[in-house]
This record gives sequence, C-alpha cells and structure tokens, in this order.
Amino acid sequence: MILTIVIDEKSIPIKVPEPLLTSADEFFQKIDRDMDKGWQISRDWIDNPTLEQRCKVVADKILGAIETENEKLATMMAAYICSRAPNIKTVIVDTQGEILETELLTGS
Repeated sequence: MILTIVIDEKSIPIKVPEPLLTSADEFFQKIDRDMDKGWQISRDWIDNPTLEQRCKVVADKILGAIETENEKLATMMAAYICSRAPNIKTVIVDTQGEILETELLTGS
C-alpha cells in the first residue's frame, strides 16, 4: 500500500508493506490503548478520540518522523493509518500545530 503524505504542498509517498499491517498489530493496539485514555489534541483534551482524530494525531507523528528523517517511524505510523482506515489514501498534514486541521482523503 502507498499512503501519500502532503506537507506544504510536497507529496511524499510512504510505501507500507502489506505484511506490516498484520505483523505490527500489537504495536497498533498499544497506540489505541494509549489514546483510549484520552489525548491532548492541539489545545483541547479529547476524552475518547474518534478514529478520524486518532488518524490525525498519527499523521502529526508522521510529520515529526519525516522532519527528523526517521523513515521507520514514518512507515509504522503510516501503517497504523492504513490498518485502521484503509480507505484513506492521502493525508494533508497541517504544519501550523492545528492537528484537527489535517485532512484525510479517501481514494479509489
């Protein structure tokens, strides 16, 4: 699978190997358990983030991974999105610190 991340109008395709979607499920479950406790999203505390909000938080982590050139983390976070919301094909990441302004786009 390919998840395209758009940062300041630059498209970055992240290749997510299909086997990673199942082999990393324990890691993805840990992310979900952490978010089940609530999460600070921008200036707001969200008690129980929705799937969309979770994907936006993870997209913000992809942004950080790309900025620090941590390809493994970017791939793992992209795999989380592909695993939990396989209909999302493109993520336009907000770079102004407003996580909820990140856009999740579906595709065919």
